[in-house]
Amino acid sequence: MEWATREHRFFAVLTELRIRNFAIIESLALPLVAGFNVLTGETGAGKSIIVGALGFLLGERAGADVVRTGADKAVVEGVFEGPDQPTLGALLDERGIDFDGGALILRREVHASGRTRAWLNDAPTTAATLAEVGRLLVSLHGQHEAQTLIDPESQRRIVDEFGGAGEISVSVAGAHTAVRAVIGEIASLTTRRAEIEKRADYLRHVVGEIDAARLRGGEEDRLEEEARRLEHAEELRELSATAAAQLEASDEGLLARLGAISRSLGRLEHLDPSATRLRELCDTAFYALEELARDAEAYAQGVDLDPARLAEVEQRRDLLFRLTKKYGSTTAEVLATGQSARAELDLLEGAHLDLRALEARRADAESRLTREARALSQRRRESGDRLAREVEALLPTLGMPDGQFAVRLTERAEIAATGAEDVEFLVTLNLGHEPRPLARVASGGELSRVMLALKTIVARLDHTPTLVFDEVDAGIGGKIGLQVGDAMRALAAHHQVLAISHLPQLAARAHHHIVVSKSAREGITAADTRTVQDDDRVLEIARMLGGDADSELSRAHARELLESAAVPAARSAAKTAPKRGNRRQAPPNSRR
Repeated sequence: MEWATREHRFFAVLTELRIRNFAIIESLALPLVAGFNVLTGETGAGKSIIVGALGFLLGERAGADVVRTGADKAVVEGVFEGPDQPTLGALLDERGIDFDGGALILRREVHASGRTRAWLNDAPTTAATLAEVGRLLVSLHGQHEAQTLIDPESQRRIVDEFGGAGEISVSVAGAHTAVRAVIGEIASLTTRRAEIEKRADYLRHVVGEIDAARLRGGEEDRLEEEARRLEHAEELRELSATAAAQLEASDEGLLARLGAISRSLGRLEHLDPSATRLRELCDTAFYALEELARDAEAYAQGVDLDPARLAEVEQRRDLLFRLTKKYGSTTAEVLATGQSARAELDLLEGAHLDLRALEARRADAESRLTREARALSQRRRESGDRLAREVEALLPTLGMPDGQFAVRLTERAEIAATGAEDVEFLVTLNLGHEPRPLARVASGGELSRVMLALKTIVARLDHTPTLVFDEVDAGIGGKIGLQVGDAMRALAAHHQVLAISHLPQLAARAHHHIVVSKSAREGITAADTRTVQDDDRVLEIARMLGGDADSELSRAHARELLESAAVPAARSAAKTAPKRGNRRQAPPNSRR
């Protein structure tokens, strides 16, 4: 396939999808090529199951119910081949996955017990990492996705993406966050100041009372010790004096008796030098007791019988008791309460200065937000105009010759994190009607075609190499089906496209055609796939046309569809494009 090599050499493609024991699929290997791949088959044959298996491989949840009856686990593998993508390489390197830019194999399995496992190039990984990698490789577009076009957030995102406004929108969001943050600080400070003002008299009383007490940390312990000594002063003096007297009495005192013992030991030492230690121990005891006698005497003389000081101590203890009952269980906590009250009063006194600084910060932040939002609005106007023109040019090729498309920007009362305006898509798909919001005028099939037009236009901006469309052709047929097929074939110039379709017109436009069927094996239904070419493909297209696939007329019609696939989409567009003079002008506040 020279076209595939030439047109798709710049991105990786899903070359094979292997599925085993997933739902009704027993075992199949789905070969895919670069370009436009299509899966067809009877309703219920298993086409959407293949898409479901791919979604499971890319990180979507699946329970044990997807395991085929009688199997112990379901396994899905995807082989991606192509040049290295810097973003993908960086992600894999960050996750510790070896990748040399060649083939990348994703594998995931779910057991009958519900437990799942995942691998990247045979290295165990998590479903979350598999999903991260999957988002860089494949984008799934189901039947319901066209409905996201009616979501204002999706419309805004498309306009910003098309206009390359990613960095500006991030700057606007950051500036908005900064504004909200400083507004929050102002509100918080204002609220606190108001609360403190209500309590200011009480806080001043607290500070005054605690400061007047001149507290010192640990003071209560020292006062308790002093009070105990003062309360027992007489007893302390009597006990210490008695001890000193018992030591120093002239005849019966311990010192006198110990002196006699020392003299006896001295004589013993004279007769037997080996008794020297006994005499030394006695002398040591004598000197220690002599020192004890002096200290006891000094202690007795130092005991202060001072009732006045005792009264002062008790008064101080009473003060501390009252303060600890009111402001904390210890003097340290009371001091902390005083410091906290003083800090609040300081905040009250300096709040006007802080508020002035915050208001200046707010003005700067709002100025930056306004500046960034203005730049984003300008980019959106330019992007909306260009997007509208390009979508409108594609609508005739998708079977909407009278279609008009506009992007309306409605200014908000206040700049939000997403900018200064709401973005809304307006369309009119029938001649003579005013453009109205997309959600109010488009059917499901029309929404699908508008989505395809947008996808075709932003394809060059979308770096996801593989796009999967699950029956987005619902509700269309005939010539429109041919035009949608041409659009998908054009989209496949920039992406690998895989479409699940019931439309023969669309299937005929594919570069690679796979048919899904089902049969019974040993009493259990199983899905199979086969690639069709030449006569087999003619038969499949004839079947899809709804006639007798074996009749020459049906086959001729099928061959005609296949032969017309080479006709450029532009030729079809030239036949169906309306005259510009018949167009209504978009509303003044729209961007076309």
